[in-house]
Amino acid sequence: MTEKKRTWLITGVSSGFGRALAVAVLARGERVWGSVRNAADAEAFRLLAPDLAHAFVMDVADEAAVRAGVAAVETASDGIDVLVNNAGYGLVGGVEETSLADARAQFEVNVFGALGVMQAALPAMRRRRAGHIVNVTSVSGLVGWPSLGLYSGSKFALEGITETLAQEVAHLGIKVTMVEPGGFRTDFAGRSRKRGEPAAIPTDLAADYDATVGKCKRILAGHAGHERGDPARAALAILKAVDAETPPLRLLLGEDAVGYATDKFARQLAEIEAWRAVSVDTDFLS
Repeated sequence: MTEKKRTWLITGVSSGFGRALAVAVLARGERVWGSVRNAADAEAFRLLAPDLAHAFVMDVADEAAVRAGVAAVETASDGIDVLVNNAGYGLVGGVEETSLADARAQFEVNVFGALGVMQAALPAMRRRRAGHIVNVTSVSGLVGWPSLGLYSGSKFALEGITETLAQEVAHLGIKVTMVEPGGFRTDFAGRSRKRGEPAAIPTDLAADYDATVGKCKRILAGHAGHERGDPARAALAILKAVDAETPPLRLLLGEDAVGYATDKFARQLAEIEAWRAVSVDTDFLS
């Protein structure tokens, strides 16, 4: 553990990963500024550690509120050492049945919300030539499953932005990590999960997609509250990554996440090899 007591900004500390991570950070005697949904959540968070826990209401989808919130944290502290983009939610629904309005809302929070917070925090980190940005994505940012297409799409997008940012800021002393959890006992199946409002769809939709979208919806519902992942242990893993001299770009969390990712990459490599001849036979003939 480093000697310096760091200042953390964690979005979405009302519950789930954000709350578990904040509790772990506070237990170390480090300061946390956490964004919440409402004043009641803010007061409850402050009571965790009155001298170290600071909360403010912020909607990550509100660009002006994000810039004001990050600026306020910078002013009230000696600078943000670690930024954790955790706020977000999971949209459940098949690709065909999900309305464009719901799809846009998913990306507005999970992608543009996180992007806005990063853009607000980066100028001060650049000036200090220091800082660590941690984006909580998901193993669904590596692997797509039926019924989670738009959620996965938002996490794939955030992973692409994060991977690129890591290359852009490494020489400035800023570290970047994406955290990819598998199944954990958070509120993903509760208030952090939303069922999409069906778009204009054929009447045979449910029957045609029951074996894929319907099956996965039932699995998600059945697993709620029974996931193997412990958020408190996940928080400790994130702390290890942030403490590391050379932190990982990607940190998978959970045995299931490691298994899904390993299987995905193995299948992807096999497909690349199977189609290598076709893939490389596309350059101009010299």
